[in-house]
Amino acid sequence: MPSTDPVDTPPEAVAPLMRGIAVLRALTDADGTMSLSELERATGLARATVDRVTATLARMGYVRLDGRDATLAPRLMELGNAYLAAIRLPGLLGAHADALADELDESVSLAVPDRDGIRFIHQATRRRAMSLSFRIGDLLPAERTGPGPLFAAAWAEQDWARWRERRAADPDDRGFPALPPRTREEDFTERVERARELGLALDDQLIEPGLVAVSVPVRTPGGQVACALSVVSHTSRHSAPSLRDAALPRLRAAVGAMERELGHAPPPADPPTRAALAAWTGASKQELGRDFIESLARGLTVLTAFGEGRDALTLSAVAEATGLPRATARRALITLEHLGYVTAQERTFRLTPRVLGLGYPPLSRTTLPAIAAPHLAALATRVHDSASLAVLAGDDIQYMARVATSRIMSVNITVGTRFPAYATSMGRVLLAGLPPGERGERIARMELRPLTPHTVTRPGDLAAILDTVASGGYALVDEELEEGLRSIAVPVRDRAGKVVAAVNIAMHSVRRTPAQCVAEVLPPLRAAADRIEADLRVAGRFARIAPA
Repeated sequence: MPSTDPVDTPPEAVAPLMRGIAVLRALTDADGTMSLSELERATGLARATVDRVTATLARMGYVRLDGRDATLAPRLMELGNAYLAAIRLPGLLGAHADALADELDESVSLAVPDRDGIRFIHQATRRRAMSLSFRIGDLLPAERTGPGPLFAAAWAEQDWARWRERRAADPDDRGFPALPPRTREEDFTERVERARELGLALDDQLIEPGLVAVSVPVRTPGGQVACALSVVSHTSRHSAPSLRDAALPRLRAAVGAMERELGHAPPPADPPTRAALAAWTGASKQELGRDFIESLARGLTVLTAFGEGRDALTLSAVAEATGLPRATARRALITLEHLGYVTAQERTFRLTPRVLGLGYPPLSRTTLPAIAAPHLAALATRVHDSASLAVLAGDDIQYMARVATSRIMSVNITVGTRFPAYATSMGRVLLAGLPPGERGERIARMELRPLTPHTVTRPGDLAAILDTVASGGYALVDEELEEGLRSIAVPVRDRAGKVVAAVNIAMHSVRRTPAQCVAEVLPPLRAAADRIEADLRVAGRFARIAPA
């Protein structure tokens, strides 16, 4: 871990940036949420400083403030996404890891070295009662993992010295919050020698009792180790040797496919211009005054200058990509290099895996309802009616998130409730989002029962309505599910443009006419869906977003 002692800090370092990163790290170690008082104690910062830092991070969309608590927000994942896009490994190799996990019916991971530790960049886990709980971005000590010996085989003496220093200072691995306490260990130097000789490494319950893994290196066309591919199982299914024997042939085949992928990878796409970011920080400073720490915002903006096609940048390129003055970009890079988030070689800078430690582990396991919840709450407050999110479950919709309003007469629906899709606004949005062929098959097999005198029950009429919903981008259902109930819904799309959920506002029919729903409710409803989609695009770039 890089020193943050004031004696070692470069004079050009940006102190507010260092404080902001300290807050993000504390929130990450606390699994994403802390009270402001807890942040004050964890970081050693004054309460006024914590308040200004969290206000700035909230303005950037990186943190949500709810009363006395600060919670990491999905948009923060754009920092880790910048690193993952820059190295290109998850995008190029992730599908091969997923296929191997399906073939073996075991968890599979990709990891990269992070100084004297390893950090996960991709996870394909199996859903079992006892399943792998590690997340993208989690940091583990090299000596307690399968990938560690593979990476340590290339360590120089200074790397071994750093490892010995860390072991002496932290023998119980308290600096690795993703790990349980150490229960046993083996001679790491011997494991490294075996890994160098065999080209593979085993983890025989070094992380925790019952967990076994076999790891092999994935090399670049130049022969350097790009990452490690691991198959992970439990002793109820395999011993470490039996996992090696069972998985190694297919593991080697997957590595071969990955190395061919790296050898024939197309050049990265030209990245978009992002120079407006600096102008945004200036406008935020003007609006919020002293509560907005512009140097913190601009320092974090430097991390987002990197990405696919921007893995190694000069100072001038960073300044151009962010719109920052060269002097400002230079000070930010010096600070980030001091903290270990950037490495410099000659005149170029690169991100390090440590960037994933800024919120990525807890956020990489976020769910669609968690992403939607704050936006639904804001929507319900604005329109003064209940807001919900649902997904398609067979021929029904299932409510996954809901924010109800307090009224004497209100719509009483709970999370988990299911209704026939054909008679609901969210169901029609979800059905309209299906490919036309599948949509037609669904309509043909549905039993369209009259739930009220207003329910559409003729397949041809429903098909025509769904065509209108698909072209218009919203559905309004008036007393078809229940008399007196009126609702309007819009789709939520993922990064690929696929409709994955729907958001609606439901109300008693006396509250608004259908025309008023379209004029008054539809615009804020669409705006809320846009915000959910924006978070979903960031969060789902390299992580799987579960529907619940």
